[in-house]
Amino acid sequence: MKRAVVLKLGGELLESPDRLAAIAKVIKLASKQRPLIVVHGGGREIDAALAQVGIPKRQVDGLRVTDPETLEIVVSVLAGSINTRFVAAINAAGGRAVGLTGADAGVAPVKKAAPHKATSGDTVDLGMVGTPVTTAVPPELLTLLCRAGYVPVIACVSASKDGQLFNVNADTLAGSLASRIKAKRLVMAGATAGVLDKRGQTIPRLNKTHIAKLVTSGTANAGMVAKLTAGEAALAGASSVVIIDGRDARRIAQAVGLQKTTATSKVVKKP
Repeated sequence: MKRAVVLKLGGELLESPDRLAAIAKVIKLASKQRPLIVVHGGGREIDAALAQVGIPKRQVDGLRVTDPETLEIVVSVLAGSINTRFVAAINAAGGRAVGLTGADAGVAPVKKAAPHKATSGDTVDLGMVGTPVTTAVPPELLTLLCRAGYVPVIACVSASKDGQLFNVNADTLAGSLASRIKAKRLVMAGATAGVLDKRGQTIPRLNKTHIAKLVTSGTANAGMVAKLTAGEAALAGASSVVIIDGRDARRIAQAVGLQKTTATSKVVKKP
């Protein structure tokens, strides 16, 4: 079996029915060429659901501070409405998608995240937020599904070994998974033209030094900090990492097809 590509999609890319259908078609076609594993977020829909019930949103460096009430909303939105809608769209396009969470059969086990050292200098307890458990064992369920021609679609919630549910940052989960399965590529698709410099121009190539400067200078916004950190972590096992503008489904098709595309930032180990 060919090495898989992990595709992480920001939830904002899945809100429009037309864009959702276009991405679903890309996933269907790409999965015919090599194994494809999809991880998705859903931050804006979570925000809307929280607002409906009067629960305030709180984030630090792009990471959601999650109390028990917030966790209930996170699980219902991510593992429920978004994941089911996304899987249905892929299958309607002719694909063979299976909806999962990180809690299913050891797909992405987690433990409670340590207090977060924020870029502001503060140390913050993120609450019911999980961080992936470091393990060299590939998730058997994903291997079985990919060998059988299915596309795993993973919502970014998971559980600890004692069964406690946790919210997991989608970028963090995707980066950890890509490293763990030694992915051919991690594609992180969002609603910006890759990683931008102070002038708003796409930075085509990033190494550890560049990433540190972007974070400490504040050039990288909160959401991008999480992507950059996850991209670095992924390279422990994955062959390549790209951060792309996913608003055009054609760019996603090019990236998962291992082709060059515009509005792309490549994360590398060396200068």
